[in-house]
Amino acid sequence: MKSITRFLAAAALASSPLSAQQIDPAAEVEAQEDRIERVAQQLWEWAELGYLEERTSGLMTQELASEGFSIETGVAEIPTAFVAEWGEGGPIIAILAEMDALPGINQSAEPTRDPVAGKHAGHACGHNLFGAGSLTAAIAVKNWLEATGTPGRIRLYGTPAEEGGSGKVYMTRAGLFDDVDIAIHWHADDENSAAASTTLANRSAKFRFSGISAHAAGAPERGRSALDGVEAMNMMANMMHEHMPQDARMHYVITYGGIAPNVVPDFAEVFYYVRHPDPDGVDAIWERLENAAKGAAMGTATKVNWEVIHGNNPLLVNETLAKVMDEKLRAVGGVIYSPDEKAWAEKIQESLGEAALPLESAAEITAYGKSLGYGSTDVGDVSWATPTVGVRTATWVPGTSAHSWQAVAASGHSIGHKGTQVAAKAMALMAAELFVNEDLRTAARQEFDAARGDNYTYKSLLGDRSPPLDYRQ
Repeated sequence: MKSITRFLAAAALASSPLSAQQIDPAAEVEAQEDRIERVAQQLWEWAELGYLEERTSGLMTQELASEGFSIETGVAEIPTAFVAEWGEGGPIIAILAEMDALPGINQSAEPTRDPVAGKHAGHACGHNLFGAGSLTAAIAVKNWLEATGTPGRIRLYGTPAEEGGSGKVYMTRAGLFDDVDIAIHWHADDENSAAASTTLANRSAKFRFSGISAHAAGAPERGRSALDGVEAMNMMANMMHEHMPQDARMHYVITYGGIAPNVVPDFAEVFYYVRHPDPDGVDAIWERLENAAKGAAMGTATKVNWEVIHGNNPLLVNETLAKVMDEKLRAVGGVIYSPDEKAWAEKIQESLGEAALPLESAAEITAYGKSLGYGSTDVGDVSWATPTVGVRTATWVPGTSAHSWQAVAASGHSIGHKGTQVAAKAMALMAAELFVNEDLRTAARQEFDAARGDNYTYKSLLGDRSPPLDYRQ
């Protein structure tokens, strides 16, 4: 297959362009199998956190530059964000590429729990695969455009800090998607699906309490515990759970509570997330949470302030596009394990317990449908700027949850690479269809405009703040 693809591409470049039907974009992806594995594995090894993806971003832009893409780095006031483009005229089709890892979790590529000493982050959401797969898809589409002479521009957006940093929100706010006809994205998962699943809007903030330090035994009356403020706020927030809408979510972690029990802490911090299907619902819960913080400070004689870290709008699904993406995914097919991969996956399954699913499901495509998803993503903001479509593929052993050590392991294994290739093929096929199918682009835009409404004005849930480039430091 690889040699046939290269022969066709070479023939097209040597003589007149071939028609769009004579070159298979999926075969262009297959010809780059080595690139997917090499880039995905390097990103997995580095596991760089949000807004700190310097080597990751550098490698990706280097790969793109070597293929003739023009590249603009440091966009939207984010050093690791970039926009790469190839082509001219025609429609502009964008592919999104996430790249950040998660803190506080790491794992080798072994199928049993095996933390890597000294490593403090891991690709537990598979963004190393996301970046490598999107990169490869963009280059495959570039090769297809060049070989067929199809007019159009393919863009790859390097989007940092999806995990709580809302990198795409700042890029959307900066107008970087305003001229894009259609945006395509994908995500690592334990199943193959192009179903139209919405997400929850969300906002996060770090609430910082200040008190007065004192000897906890010798002079407790002189102290005012910042940790008391955090705990009082958490108590009230936990009471709120009973009186929130069914589809809302709120969770927190205490990021700092002091060091020594005999020292009254004069500083403490708690990091909150609030989620709801509607941005107005987030605003309503958020006001109550802020009031809880104020009341906690008043009741403990401390002071409180907070910094909004990120905020995402819900994903605006486009079923016109999603149904076509479902067709492309079915044309590609799912993930087929080799005997060695099956043995590896069976060991992972032992750790999943009742959550484990049949390994054969990695080869299947889930039924198309529309549903509410309970996660959140900054792709949501992109989807309100331009019609957007996504796909998920089985890069993890069926039954694996995101943000788990099992996801880290598979994201650094050949199973993850195979799922990434499925995603890259589906995206390349979708992009090629969009370049040549004006009716599809028009129908998608009509659905998009109707969903947004005549008087729509974009509003970011994080306000006018600058990117929190140090939020992971």
